[in-house]
Amino acid sequence: MTKQSSQMLRGVSRTFALSIEQLPGVLREATANAYLLLRVSDCLEDHDNISANRKSYLLRLWADVLAEKEPVARLTDSIIDLDGSDPEVHVAQNAGVILDWVRNLPAGLQEPILTRVRRSTLGMARWQDHGPYVEDEAALDDYMHEVAGRVGYLVTDLFAWYSPRIRERREALMPLARQCGLALQMVNVIRGIPKDYERGWVFVPQTFMQEVGLTRATLLDSNALEKSLLVINRLVSKAVRHLDYGLDYITLFPRRFHGIRLSLMWPFFFAVATLDKSWGNANVLLSEAKIGRDQVKHIILQTKAFGWSNRWLANYYGGLIRPFSNPISHVV
Repeated sequence: MTKQSSQMLRGVSRTFALSIEQLPGVLREATANAYLLLRVSDCLEDHDNISANRKSYLLRLWADVLAEKEPVARLTDSIIDLDGSDPEVHVAQNAGVILDWVRNLPAGLQEPILTRVRRSTLGMARWQDHGPYVEDEAALDDYMHEVAGRVGYLVTDLFAWYSPRIRERREALMPLARQCGLALQMVNVIRGIPKDYERGWVFVPQTFMQEVGLTRATLLDSNALEKSLLVINRLVSKAVRHLDYGLDYITLFPRRFHGIRLSLMWPFFFAVATLDKSWGNANVLLSEAKIGRDQVKHIILQTKAFGWSNRWLANYYGGLIRPFSNPISHVV
């Protein structure tokens, strides 16, 4: 990675920067560039000062840029009004630079990056048209597939390009990759409930709320806290179901690719630890529940030392997940 790409990456996510930096050589560069392209899409989808109609337009314009149907300057000129001191806006305003980096990669890496990012971006545009609500669990899975499941496909494409051993397992890895993406996004949904609510979005399925007598208007009502925590625990339970597949995804990679496995383990175990913080925790509804630096450091050290062992990974995961593996039955 160049110094500029490394700075951009760390500016928008130190956690994923740590993971990507574990990858070998050209795979590290390709994954970093792919992640930055996805952050362009995220900026266009999430920015507080862009209207829904404009978001939809910009996302489709960005998809056309990725397909080489439009010049990148059309996009960057269209967002020149945004505050470039925001790291995510800075990445979006430098989309042309990032595309140049991608075009310097081997051809076999360029195609999956541009294709997968474009499809995810179009999915985001479709959801902007849909509106800020999720009808049921199937709709939630659809949204999470567009913004995260497709990312699982993308990184698997890159890893398969890198190694014939991984390429042989690609067919088995792909469905697990989607589940791993859904697991991480499910944790993001739980973490982001208050912030999303402020910007008018509720990713909690309406059916989940209705089953306990809540609506989007009462989800964050302090007088309905017990019912709201039932919904949170149901979301945690759903996340756990996806995480189980995520562990299968990681352990399917040959043990000799320890750097690749670490790059997957860290966001995975950070997600598990975040669920532990979220279970029965009113802060999920009132502010945010997140893990501390000491826990991050502990996960990194433990997985570096022992993560080569699939048996150890299964035991470590089981120990972390056990306290809340059946959270629906618990109400705080």
